[in-house]
This record gives sequence, structure tokens and C-alpha cells, in this order.
Amino acid sequence: MYKYYFITFIINFVYLSFASELDRIIPPEIKNDSFYQCIYKLAKNERISTILEIGSSSGEGSTEAFALGIKENPTHPTLFCMEISKPRYQALKKHYENLDQVKCYNISSVPFEAFPQESEVVNFFNNTSTNLNQYGCQRVLGWLRQDIEYIKSSNLPQNGIEIIKAENNIDNFDMVLIDGSEFSGMAEFKLIYGAKFILLDDINAFKNYNNYQQLLNDPNYELIEKNIKLRNGYAVFKRKI
Repeated sequence: MYKYYFITFIINFVYLSFASELDRIIPPEIKNDSFYQCIYKLAKNERISTILEIGSSSGEGSTEAFALGIKENPTHPTLFCMEISKPRYQALKKHYENLDQVKCYNISSVPFEAFPQESEVVNFFNNTSTNLNQYGCQRVLGWLRQDIEYIKSSNLPQNGIEIIKAENNIDNFDMVLIDGSEFSGMAEFKLIYGAKFILLDDINAFKNYNNYQQLLNDPNYELIEKNIKLRNGYAVFKRKI
């Protein structure tokens, strides 16, 4: 009997720990720094109509920079925000409920099948020197498993980028920030390629390392701003044609 209760306690403890890791409200990372200012200026000054933010969290960081910018932009762009975490989404939706230019989606950007295999993550970890190496490989794999399990158990739509495009008759977004899961960046990049502006956070980590390298060698895009030393680095690219 005691053994049964002990095992039940352990299972519940692990479950609660897992849930809190995904669902807790976290402080904004992109806040009052050079990337925040860059986002604000682009959203304010560029002739754009659609912006996609992948990974909006509770809306107090990069989302805020976008929102402040589009309110001052004479073209009145629409900002589409994506957030998979239910508690963060609720805070996000509440934060912007009175701003018609911001549309919030509790949705996964891509299906979990589009996430990398564990072997891909291990290979990257062992052969590419990034800020991710300060964490143990097993911990990184734990994050991957956690993200996939959260998508599976949330019962939310899993083709978020395609859904937003279809619902709003969008072929290509004018501006996109990729800052969602650590492991979905490459799949997201394939779906947003062609945007006038592509903003990448965490270029010195798994999330956007390969996307950054690809755009550096892409004749269709030019690098207009970067800071490799701010957190895990960021970069902004503008389409040439």
C-alpha cells in the first residue's frame, strides 16, 4: 500500500514539474534592448501589411515592440501572434484585447512530426559550438521531448502557420520573427521563406543557427542588423527583390 502511494506521488510530482515548465509565465527576454528597438522601428517605418510573430509568450517583449510600431505605421499592419502555452496565450490575449491590429492564436506553428529527431539534435550538439553547449545534452533532449509531448497533449491545431495563411488569404508574410520552440525553427523557416523581412532570435543556438547560416549565403536576402553577443544572438534579413 505504501509502495503504491509512493509511486503515485512520484508520478504526480513529475507530471506537475513537467506542466509547470511549459505553462509558467516567464519574463520577457526581448525587452528594451537593441533587438527590441529594431523590431519597433521596422514595424513603425516599413511599408508592410502582415507580420507573423512565432512565439509571443505573454506579449510583453517583442510583441510589445511590434504593437507599438504598428500603431504608428500609416499602412496599419496586422500582427499575427502565435503562442502554444495556454497560460501565456491567455495573458497575451488579455494584453491586446483592445488592439484590433493584433490577432492572437493559441496554436502550434508546425506539427510535432516536423520537429527534428533526437539524433539530429545530438549531432548538432556534438559538432556545432553554440551557447546550447553550456547545457548538458540530456537536458537539451529533455526540452525536445517536453515540447513534443506538450503539443501532443494540448489538443490544439498543429499547422498554425498554414492555418493563419489560409484564414487571412496570405501567400507570404511581409515580416516574420522566428522565436518559438528551440526545435521548430527550421520547419518554420521553410514555411515563411519569401517574407520581405525575416527576424531570427537565438542564432547562436539550435533554434535559428542553420536558418542564419542559410540566409547569410542566400543571394535573395541581405543582412541588415545583427548582434551575436546579445543573449543567444539575433539577426535581421531583408529580401532584395
